[in-house]
Amino acid sequence: GPTGYAASYATLGSRVERLAAGLAARGFGSGDVLALWAPNVPQWAGVALGAMAAGGTVTGINPASTGRELGAQLADSGASVLVTVPALVPAALAASGDGGREVIVLGEAEGATPILDLIGDDAPAPEAATEPDAVALLPYSSGTTGLPKGVMLTHSNLTASVRQVRSGLRMTGGDTTLAVAPFFHIMGFMVSLAMPLASGATVVTMPRFELERFFALVQEHRVTVLAVPPPVMAALARHPMADRYDLSSLELIVSGGAPLGAALQRAVAGRFPHAAVGQAWGMTETSVGATMPDREFGTVPGSVGRVMPNTEWRVVEPEGGSDLGPGERGELWVRGPQVMAGYLDRPEATAGIIDADDWLKTGDLGYVDSDGNVFVVDRLKDLIKVSAYAVAPAELEALLLTHPGVADAAVFGRPDERYGEVPVAAVVRRGEVDGEELVAWV
Repeated sequence: GPTGYAASYATLGSRVERLAAGLAARGFGSGDVLALWAPNVPQWAGVALGAMAAGGTVTGINPASTGRELGAQLADSGASVLVTVPALVPAALAASGDGGREVIVLGEAEGATPILDLIGDDAPAPEAATEPDAVALLPYSSGTTGLPKGVMLTHSNLTASVRQVRSGLRMTGGDTTLAVAPFFHIMGFMVSLAMPLASGATVVTMPRFELERFFALVQEHRVTVLAVPPPVMAALARHPMADRYDLSSLELIVSGGAPLGAALQRAVAGRFPHAAVGQAWGMTETSVGATMPDREFGTVPGSVGRVMPNTEWRVVEPEGGSDLGPGERGELWVRGPQVMAGYLDRPEATAGIIDADDWLKTGDLGYVDSDGNVFVVDRLKDLIKVSAYAVAPAELEALLLTHPGVADAAVFGRPDERYGEVPVAAVVRRGEVDGEELVAWV
């Protein structure tokens, strides 16, 4: 996006092959892990797919990570190679220390190996006998609770997920998408990179989110499909800057990462009547998706779509474990080919989220209506118990966001002697609005 640099599929294919060959010549292969610490740049695709083609595993790291966070993920994943951008090389070298980990830079920087040294190697491409159940991607997630854990996603997981997402979004070579979600995150890698590339589409990278640049890139590249988190949906719905750009190329707008209130979804649909608007839902542990929208129809406002193909679904009563029917709220359980192989080196944590029958307990509270539309209400652990009644913070947040004077809101529980807990809202104001007015609104 920022530079206008473009790479063809032929160039990408060559870079993947040459990078795989360069890594193999250094002894990198099956069982090895490459860490990719970079913002959304075109090289992300070639490096990640090249490492996988060499038989290895890729773990993406947030470019905003501190040195301590970087070191922790490198150590936990066992990464033997770290690829980064010039600005992050000093921190990368410091985190690698004397551990024998090679630091490769996308460009040039003192103390790091230039990426051109790898792709310029004339060694033959490796014939990696990649097993379907071998781990291809190792993103980090906190799961339903706790510290970040390595999520083992196999080649089979990723292939199934790409095909599932494609069946709903139906992207083709005529589509262009803007990669807003970061590639180190499962939504960015799968929905904004892997699936569009598997569809022959054009991917425009955005290394850093800036609202005006975002609108300008949609206009300049005639973006047809957008997959964005809820805060960007709020900007699409309300920000006056959107009126200064031609966004008429948009055909599908998808929100993911967290449930979106029905009112905000309707507001986006009202501003972009030429586009289908919908939501998708899933976890890192489901290789991004368990439900999805439809390219033509989006989703019912407030719904996260319908269950993906080849995916089984249960709504389970949180206390007793019994299955619930249409419209009844309970914990959402998922089983399908996109469900992870487990957490890296954490068998107890894996057993805590995946039962003996391979059902993934998502930790999300929701229901399915009589038409098969899935609604996610909140995280089970976030529920606020007011006089023994369960109050979902997400519902109150969605209500607050319908007020024109509210830009953002977060609701949390505060201990209370009389009620046990009471909900409290922290609100970011868009204009002149006070607490009494918001209480009256709620």
